[in-house]
Amino acid sequence: MLIVYSFFVILQTNMKVLSNIKLFALKVLRAQATKYTIVCLLGVLIVGFLDENSVWSHFKNKQRISDLEEEIAKYTSDYERDQAQIRELNRNPKAMEKIARERYFMKADDEDIFVLSDDDREAKPIVSNEAAE
Repeated sequence: MLIVYSFFVILQTNMKVLSNIKLFALKVLRAQATKYTIVCLLGVLIVGFLDENSVWSHFKNKQRISDLEEEIAKYTSDYERDQAQIRELNRNPKAMEKIARERYFMKADDEDIFVLSDDDREAKPIVSNEAAE
């Protein structure tokens, strides 16, 4: 009976030691997990936002590229329109006369031009020099 009792005492002592070891291992693992979590969060922060090659910079550069591609398309269409207009001016002298009349209000010697405007400006009263003095 004494042998069985001593066996249980030894087993109980070993259980206490094992539970202490288990608690110590959990504390160490929690500390390690906390360290790894902090390092991982810092890594994500640096790679995501702070680095010059970050995900945020990559996103901004993608937006800039799409804006520049739209601008290129706009300028290409303007260029093609202007080239067509230059070809028309070289081919047809009447087209040059039409542009001079429409844009620059040029006229032939025997013509009068009346410009009608849709501006909503108020007419300024004419003040003579005598009234101003």
